[in-house]
Amino acid sequence: MTAATGVGGYLRKRARGPLQAMGGFFKMCMLTGKALGRPFEWKEFTQYSWFLMTVALLPTFAMSIPLTVLIIFIFNLLLQEFGAADVSGAGAALASVTQLGPLVTVLVVAGAGSTAICADLGARTIREEIDALEVLGIDPIHRLVLPRVVAAMFVAVLLNGAVITIGLVGSFIFGVGLQNISAGAYLQTLTLVTGLPEVIISIAKALAFGLIAGLVGCYRGLTVGGGAKGVGIAVNETLVLCVVALFAVNVIFTTIGVRFGTGR
Repeated sequence: MTAATGVGGYLRKRARGPLQAMGGFFKMCMLTGKALGRPFEWKEFTQYSWFLMTVALLPTFAMSIPLTVLIIFIFNLLLQEFGAADVSGAGAALASVTQLGPLVTVLVVAGAGSTAICADLGARTIREEIDALEVLGIDPIHRLVLPRVVAAMFVAVLLNGAVITIGLVGSFIFGVGLQNISAGAYLQTLTLVTGLPEVIISIAKALAFGLIAGLVGCYRGLTVGGGAKGVGIAVNETLVLCVVALFAVNVIFTTIGVRFGTGR
């Protein structure tokens, strides 16, 4: 396989227009799914999972803590107006599991994870490392793309769990310590409207976010052109595309959750 006929060259040719780019993206998605049948690159997966965690962990804490304080403060004020402050735990659990965790995961995965993947593969592309791999007979989809997509999904689930934990603990500390909410009532009402269906949908959201972010980042990284300037443009486009796509996916999953979860 030569550089001109390889996967990287094919995708770059297909990225010259919106419809062609969409076709190239779906082609890469199919090749990535096909690569699942081959031996998995565990070393690449482990290294990149650690890299994504180091990139995304600090922004996760920086975003989840103030969002938790803001949402719970306003929510508790509303409950106190209606004399229902004892169900603060139910609201905190529902907000953290169904919205706070996924929304922070969207922003962090798109803003830190996907752009890091794009910059990494984009730098390899302009240095012609992708073409060199193809000349040597190494499939870049199997060797580089698949481990990064799986790593993005894995890290997204971990980040989602971290944000939910921060949301519940932070809500307890803030509500009980500063707004005089009953600690016993808070704990007793945690599972009042939040159960296994909501947790499953939250995990499914995180997996979908990681999958989309990983695929978009890899595709834009493999189709970079124009040198270092092209890498910067591709990173910006990756951020915009991921945020739009992931918020759309969040709306779809939230609708499903309302219908089959909290709406039961």
